Amino acid sequence: MKALRDFFEKTKPYVQKGAKYHWLHSTHDAFFTLAFVPKNTSKSGSHIHDHIDLKRTMSFVIIALLPALLFGMYNTGYQHFKAIGELASTGFFTVFFYGLLKVLPVVIVSYVVGLGVEFAFAQMRGHEVNEGFLVSGMLIPLVMPINTPLWMVAVATVFAVIFGKEVFGGTGMNIWNPALLARAFLFFAYPAQMSGDKVWVTLKDSDKVVDGFTGATPMADAAAGNIDFNVFDAFIGLIPGSIGETSTLAILLGAVFLIITGIGSWKIMVSTVAGGMLMGIILNLFAGVQGLSPAVAAYFSMPFWHHLVLGGFAFGAVFMATDPVSAAQTDTGKWIYGFLIGVTAILFRVVNPAYPEGMMLAILLMNTFAPLIDHYVVEANIKRRLKRVKVSA
Repeated sequence: MKALRDFFEKTKPYVQKGAKYHWLHSTHDAFFTLAFVPKNTSKSGSHIHDHIDLKRTMSFVIIALLPALLFGMYNTGYQHFKAIGELASTGFFTVFFYGLLKVLPVVIVSYVVGLGVEFAFAQMRGHEVNEGFLVSGMLIPLVMPINTPLWMVAVATVFAVIFGKEVFGGTGMNIWNPALLARAFLFFAYPAQMSGDKVWVTLKDSDKVVDGFTGATPMADAAAGNIDFNVFDAFIGLIPGSIGETSTLAILLGAVFLIITGIGSWKIMVSTVAGGMLMGIILNLFAGVQGLSPAVAAYFSMPFWHHLVLGGFAFGAVFMATDPVSAAQTDTGKWIYGFLIGVTAILFRVVNPAYPEGMMLAILLMNTFAPLIDHYVVEANIKRRLKRVKVSA
């Protein structure tokens, strides 16, 4: 590490203002601060500094995402060999490495394209490279179906970085979660490649699929009135779905890590789950209303807790809703924000059968209203304190 630090120190004068390679200052600074904690000090005022800067915080989130990523690689191989009827005769490592080779290109494209845009904007503006994409670059692949073409991943990443971050001023200024914005862009721009039964399982034209295998997600089956799925498999994650969203168990491991390290807001996680469960219970009560089609009535009657292990609900509650930039900032606001995400997510996915997964739109909607929620929470606190204070004339 000392040799690496010495290298950065020796090359630093060549990238300073007025030097020959001054245009590489942002790039040099980005790699240096990624490897080492910078020696920056405050110029005025009283500030407290420690070693946990934004890059280190982002690194913790990536660590929390690793269980979902690794399981997503395994599940990709699992679904492939299950589809062609060779799962029983295929070893664990063969299944995992098949998924690894399919998922890794998606991750590489996301990081190369996203960081390329980030570095380009930093160089043009002469600013530091924003650290936020360290997490977004991992989140984007994890919310994609495995069969998403790589060029679509690249286009969505560019859209998310430019229109989700840079137009607002970069990391810390964005209104919406960039990774969800990338997913939403692809969903509405290329719906055929982002939905259906064929996008969740990697199959070649020469692969012969076994009888009875459709590749449909349990979420899509539930929307069609077929609630017959294995809840344990859904909890473990051995079901078709987006790369990193299927395993509730892996996501819970990441949630525990985020809560212990203080990076993720447990208030938002808990309130999101509470809101989803409440809406699920309410829908259960209305399952017997006359006039509902059999498929809709079956979806209404699905046990409320099943929603927590299907689709992107758990992943969204842990990694998307808790985004510290686009989420509510006040303590009370976090409870309200998370609760409304849970309520609207289940409402969207059940009441609108044409769109069985509602977590993405629910979070983006509440991202929009998060500042308003915080505003009224602050105003309420001000009014409450003014009532306790006696103002003398």
